[in-house]
Amino acid sequence: MARQAHLGFVVLVPNCHISKPYFSKSSIFLFCITILTIASTSASASAGNETDRLSLLAFKSKIVHDPQGVMDSWNDSLHFCDWRGVTCGRKHRRVTALDLSSSGLIGPLSSHIGNLSFLRDVSLQNNTLDGEIPREIGRLFRLEYLHLANNSLVGEIPAANLSRCTRLTFLNLGANNFVGKIPVEFESLKNLRGLGLHFNGLTVVIHTAFASSTSPSAFVLKHYAVGGIPHFLGNLSSLEALSLSYNPLGGNIPDSLGRLHELTRLGLGGNDLAGTIPQSIYNLSTMSIFSLSENRLHGSLPTNLGLLFPHLTRLQLSENFFHGPIPFSLSKAYKLEMIELWNNSFSGKVNVDFGSMKNLRYLNMGTNDLGSGEPDEMSFLDSLTNCSGLQSLTLGVNRFKGLLPDSMGNLSTGLERVILDTNQLHGRIPTGIGNLESLYYLGLENNHFTGPIPTELGKLRNLQWFALHNNDLSGKIPDSFGNLSSLGELLLEGNYLEGNIPSSLGQCKSLSVLRLSENNLNGTIPKQIFEITRLSISLNLASNNLMGSIPSEIGNLKDLMAFDISENKLSGEIPVSIGDCIMLEVLYLQGNHFEGFIPSTLSSLRGIQIIDLSRNNLSGKIPESLEASPVNWLNLSFNHLEGQVPTTGVFGNSSSISVVGNSKLCGGISKLELPVCSKSNDSKARKKWIIIP
Repeated sequence: MARQAHLGFVVLVPNCHISKPYFSKSSIFLFCITILTIASTSASASAGNETDRLSLLAFKSKIVHDPQGVMDSWNDSLHFCDWRGVTCGRKHRRVTALDLSSSGLIGPLSSHIGNLSFLRDVSLQNNTLDGEIPREIGRLFRLEYLHLANNSLVGEIPAANLSRCTRLTFLNLGANNFVGKIPVEFESLKNLRGLGLHFNGLTVVIHTAFASSTSPSAFVLKHYAVGGIPHFLGNLSSLEALSLSYNPLGGNIPDSLGRLHELTRLGLGGNDLAGTIPQSIYNLSTMSIFSLSENRLHGSLPTNLGLLFPHLTRLQLSENFFHGPIPFSLSKAYKLEMIELWNNSFSGKVNVDFGSMKNLRYLNMGTNDLGSGEPDEMSFLDSLTNCSGLQSLTLGVNRFKGLLPDSMGNLSTGLERVILDTNQLHGRIPTGIGNLESLYYLGLENNHFTGPIPTELGKLRNLQWFALHNNDLSGKIPDSFGNLSSLGELLLEGNYLEGNIPSSLGQCKSLSVLRLSENNLNGTIPKQIFEITRLSISLNLASNNLMGSIPSEIGNLKDLMAFDISENKLSGEIPVSIGDCIMLEVLYLQGNHFEGFIPSTLSSLRGIQIIDLSRNNLSGKIPESLEASPVNWLNLSFNHLEGQVPTTGVFGNSSSISVVGNSKLCGGISKLELPVCSKSNDSKARKKWIIIP
């Protein structure tokens, strides 16, 4: 019996001598052939296994950073089929899947990935893989799933190579840096059900042959980059999901996409598309996600849109030029979860019955021309009470003129955002809004609401942004607002509010913006306001009837950038502690009754841009230290200041300073046209500037 050693195996090979009497000659022959086949297969599998192992190690060698240590197990202590992220088939023990998604990997893709010939599934999304897709990936003829989205891959898509992977059913290259064309070679991927190329730099390139001017019989091939979605995509008849959003495609939506009768998800947002939606698209009755936002599309929506797309879950048409009414038939699309029609020119009365949309979470119809002026035009809000999962409601910047119904208080307790600003809504604010305990954003500004602010709004403990400015509200600021411990911005300016500023606002420790200007507030400024150390962006109490002095606690607001208490009846001295507000950029104290000296500590305001102390009763000299201040506008006009005006820094530019209305000032640069100063000795032998008339 002959023997041969091959990769560690000893196998039987012809000639094969078996002399047992119970074997026939034919049986002996078949037995020997079977043994040979098994040996050959084992040897081949062993060679393939070694190829896979070496290919994986080559893949690992290209990774320059593995912060999660996902490849720590990729060593000889384990069989490669047990390495993290690696899946092998049971029969041949060859690599069939590679899943290292969301692992933080940095580095290029190794060309050796093309040697993993049994690969069916590659999931490398959500990493920082860079470089180009290796062309060797075209060897993976068994590949069905390729997910490389959200990486840093560059270059053109290797069209000819990927098109050989004819078994591909899912290809996602989104959120990378690919350029060039959407490859026409993809037309061969007849099994493709999902194609994602979003968030790249892809365009469409066509090749056109022109007759040569020198030789009419010769043709010159020229390349022209033109806009548009390639028509051939309509031939991928198995497509269920197509995402091309945020590529500089331009052009129009091709009518051919209407042939994709299996299509359920279409994402073409942010492609700079123009024209109208082809009528053929509305024949795709299986559509569930229809996303065309941020383009230049125009036209009106079909009146029967909800019947054409009965399975619709997401309708995204924001930031286009659509006009006309919002179709009433949307009431029939009861599976809708998201409606985004923001920033178009939709108009007329909203007649949609949202009550059937039990899963509706987001409704955004803001920045349109919606509104009819009819007394019941806001009644559609009643139907939203059936949407128990509603999280966001945006109707701002429209032409709504009605009353807010009391049913607002019956909206979903999970509602987080209500934006109704910049309409012509009037009447009282429904007290029931205080029941919406999950609200973190409430915008009712720029309307005509009247009456008091409901104290019930103080129950909104999750509220972070609250805007009621520019309405006709009256009464007091509720003490209950002190319960809004999460509040970051409170905007109440431009109303008719009266009474004191409640000291309870000092309990709003998260406030970064407090604007109460242009009301009828009186009393003193509560010291508690200056204990809100997070008050960093703006404190605006201007144009009220506030009295008293600035509390010395102002120095606690070290991060405050803008402080405006102008046009009040405040008095006393400007506290020196204001110099501790080292981040101040804007300081408005004009139009009050402040007296005493200008504190030299103002020079400590290292980021200050504007100081306005005009129309007060300030006296004494202008601090010389202000010459070194970065301020670029200083208004000291109409006070009782005296002495010489400095000449450097902001004082060296007449367009950056105003000192008019201070009759005892002298000197300064010539453009200020002040009297000349002269030195003299007074009775106590101190040097003093006097004005020479």
